[in-house]
Amino acid sequence: QLQLVESGGGLVQLGGSLRLPCTPSRSTLEYFAIGWFRQPPGTEGEGVSCISATAGSTYYADSVKGRSTISKDNAKNTVYLQMNSLKPEDTAVYYCAANHFQTTVQDMCVTRIRPDYWGQGTQVAVSA
Repeated sequence: QLQLVESGGGLVQLGGSLRLPCTPSRSTLEYFAIGWFRQPPGTEGEGVSCISATAGSTYYADSVKGRSTISKDNAKNTVYLQMNSLKPEDTAVYYCAANHFQTTVQDMCVTRIRPDYWGQGTQVAVSA
């Protein structure tokens, strides 16, 4: 069983930045596509950003494109989601998820296939 640990959430002001790390419990990051998802209250949620197992492909939702960057650091066994210019509508619980090696970022973030593993989430709140 693989566990995913998220951190980095918190309360930030409008226009601020956050970096959300996602660390698997085993050093297997290169074998998984990783995605960040969020679910604001009362919504079905969305795939915010995903990165392929090789880190050769990335996806960003239109809502965060241009102000977010997803990256993999295999040496630290961690995926980071850097979010800048935060807005109140970014307020949500953010979840990290992992899918097996062959999963594409489209399948993971757009089609929203069921992840193999989920983290427990980290709360992000942006104040106006």
